[in-house]
Amino acid sequence: MMDLLQGLNDAQRQAVTTTEGCVRVIAGAGSGKTRALSYRFAFLVNELGIVPGHILCVTFTNKSAAEMRRRIHNLTGDNDTGYVNTFHGFCVSVLQEDCHAVQYPKNFLVLDNADIDAMLQMIYEERGLTLRNMTFSAARDMIEMRKLVHEPEYYADMITMSLERLKRKYDEAASAADIIFYGYLYQEKKCFGLDYNDLIKFSLYIFKEHDDIRLKWQRRLEYIMIDEFQDIDLLQYELMSVLWGYHKNLFIVGDPDQTIYTWRGANVKYLLEFDKAFPGTKTIVMMDNYRSTPQILAAANALIDNNVCRMAKSLRPTLPDGDAVVCHFAESPQAEGLWMAGRMKALRERGVPYKDMAVLYRAHYVTRTVEEALLKEHIPYVIYSGVQFFSRKEIKDALSYLRIIAYKDDLSFRRIANVPKRNLGKRRMAFLQEYADTRGCSLYEALVETMDDGLFKGTKARQFAALVESFAAEYEGRPVSEVLSAILDTSGYEKVLRTEGSQERLDNLAELKQAVYEYETTCGEEVTLEHYLSHVALLTNADAAPDDDKVKLMTVHAAKGLEFPYVFLCGLNEGIFPSRKVRTMQAMEEERRLAFVALTRAERGLYLSEADGQHFDGAVRYPSRFILDMGPDVLAYDNPPPDSLVRATRDYIEYSSKYWPDREGERTFASGQRVRHAVFGEGTVIDADMDRQAYVVQFDAMDTARMISFRVKLKAL
Repeated sequence: MMDLLQGLNDAQRQAVTTTEGCVRVIAGAGSGKTRALSYRFAFLVNELGIVPGHILCVTFTNKSAAEMRRRIHNLTGDNDTGYVNTFHGFCVSVLQEDCHAVQYPKNFLVLDNADIDAMLQMIYEERGLTLRNMTFSAARDMIEMRKLVHEPEYYADMITMSLERLKRKYDEAASAADIIFYGYLYQEKKCFGLDYNDLIKFSLYIFKEHDDIRLKWQRRLEYIMIDEFQDIDLLQYELMSVLWGYHKNLFIVGDPDQTIYTWRGANVKYLLEFDKAFPGTKTIVMMDNYRSTPQILAAANALIDNNVCRMAKSLRPTLPDGDAVVCHFAESPQAEGLWMAGRMKALRERGVPYKDMAVLYRAHYVTRTVEEALLKEHIPYVIYSGVQFFSRKEIKDALSYLRIIAYKDDLSFRRIANVPKRNLGKRRMAFLQEYADTRGCSLYEALVETMDDGLFKGTKARQFAALVESFAAEYEGRPVSEVLSAILDTSGYEKVLRTEGSQERLDNLAELKQAVYEYETTCGEEVTLEHYLSHVALLTNADAAPDDDKVKLMTVHAAKGLEFPYVFLCGLNEGIFPSRKVRTMQAMEEERRLAFVALTRAERGLYLSEADGQHFDGAVRYPSRFILDMGPDVLAYDNPPPDSLVRATRDYIEYSSKYWPDREGERTFASGQRVRHAVFGEGTVIDADMDRQAYVVQFDAMDTARMISFRVKLKAL
């Protein structure tokens, strides 16, 4: 036993050996919580003799579950690692064993987004719906909201209704939302498919309706351990409460300062109020940080201390002093990327391999200038949870539109002739290829020469050719950025993305337009379309590095749970990080927690950067409030922003957040809330428009609703 406990600090040892009852561990970043969890599992098995199959250990990603199983196997030597899984993965195990209770076969289908979209496609075609009625993305969100919020008992229809009766409910639906929702439930039941929400709902239903099955699982799971408890949602909490009910041994680990998934339903109150819900809970606090230098922790502690709604605590360093946290104010995003590349080269000269460096950012579109700098300086990199900027579909599509204007080449033609849909599918493409091979011409020329053929009746071949010809005739002398914006609009490409609700892709196109504009202003009047296409080809055709010694690029969300010797956190500007979508104090505190997660990924070196200039919408790039939160005492500026800009930033921050609905304890009104207006009298809140910073209110004395700014204080009734 002493061998197993060696190397653990007092708090970790307490967490491992306190096996009975309810235990809450508040574990700060880098404090060894994964170590404590895996050692506790091994302690239960090796020292107490608990059968591994009687232990449930819940993690929040499949990757972390695999890592936990590996660690447990190394400690116990047993291939049986019990139920080490995500909540959804565990529910699959429950349903594979007991789905007969809901008349589902053991080989039921677990649906992913691609499966859901395929079902939606069938529903849309069958009922004559289009993306104008609702995009697939919006439909998926609507289905999830109805399942979780508006119709939480939906699963009763799926379980108790016959397939024929559910089909009638679908056939009788009139509104697009009802058609999609009931059509989806029908399609699910028809193929015995369950999506992620269904897995937990069905498991809870079985436990509620079948006492014998519930008791079987409760007896089997003698010890339950849950990681990342700050990210647990209501359904997961309900499932945990059921499973805990027999042996009453529940061990949870979490850090309220790393709650970054409230938009996915996570509720940190389950962690903060755990001792109230489970009287007799023992709380253990692990704040000794074994990951980062004191300088990095000082910056992280200073940042998160600005959050009001939190449990007051600070990470304690255990490592010796390291380098100062460096902050750089660049004159432009391009200069920011080159500064990062320069710092990376300097680290490499000190013997640090590129694979020990990571670039973190709030959103994928930020990588464009970073990638250009790394390519220019011949620094190898790899993007995680995303693709390189110039390899993204929408970027390649947009560049192909420019190329077809200038070159009318076959590669570009193949890529965008049918994007958006012009009914130029495989059969017609094969015809054009055969014609081009016979005549020795390009595919575009083949289309122009044959578009009067009956084969192209009902297509938009003529419109496509007219589009190319009109732009080819007039692109010379026009700014490339203007040509790009015009053809993306005229072709209908951007309209399709807006219809689909693909905001990330639209953001990427906006970043491409900004890149073209910056290239024009940098290179001067000699920039032609051909000139730019040659330039960008060098970026897209950069040689890949022959080994794995590459800088890692990823979003902060993707970096959760990871650590890197050296971290570059870029794009620290208002509107980027924090995101421009933040419209409440609660959301801003979550954004600050996300920044805290980013800082605490760094082990030995941390580099922060911001850029001057303007966003692609013309707004000023103010430095991020998170840099101001940390303050000059914990940061070493190698190029600070002007004092005048810092003052302007503080004014901007104060003004932009002045009318947030939950500022300084003010409440946010939910839909259905009765309120009183000083002039209009009493009414009902219909909606809250965060973009416009206003409530939509239907006043009793008015026939139509009014949009009331957050600036005007409404009184709750």
